[in-house]
Amino acid sequence: MSTEELSAMSGLELMRWVQSEQPADFPSLRRLLGMRFDEVEHGRSVVSVDTRPDFANTLGTVHGGIAATLLDTAMGCAVHTTLPAGVGYTTLELKVNYVRAARTDGRILSAEGTVIHCGRRTATAEGRVVDERGKLIAHATTTCLILPATG
Repeated sequence: MSTEELSAMSGLELMRWVQSEQPADFPSLRRLLGMRFDEVEHGRSVVSVDTRPDFANTLGTVHGGIAATLLDTAMGCAVHTTLPAGVGYTTLELKVNYVRAARTDGRILSAEGTVIHCGRRTATAEGRVVDERGKLIAHATTTCLILPATG
């Protein structure tokens, strides 16, 4: 799909396209980490990843940056689903609370992001990362800057 076609999509349309097509032809953090978009709807997204030894910190558990990345992705994409075509966003602030360690042995970590408020200039969202047993690993909030359409 061309850049022009992608920019004509609303945020929800674009996120649903990524979810269904899983495009491998352009670089992305999603591809690098093996993230999947499990659910995408207006104001909400769920992403997951299978842990692996490459995600380890020096103690041998999943590095906190992996959980933070999952949360930033889930919450940011939830915000994106509320935006019209041509309008973007960027993370202004990310606040993460870590609750427990996660193992690096192929366990599934899922992050759910939900929009709390989306205005003209900023949006806020909250998120949670859980393991495959539903145990809370981390939770977060974010503030995103809404970037108006150009042109």
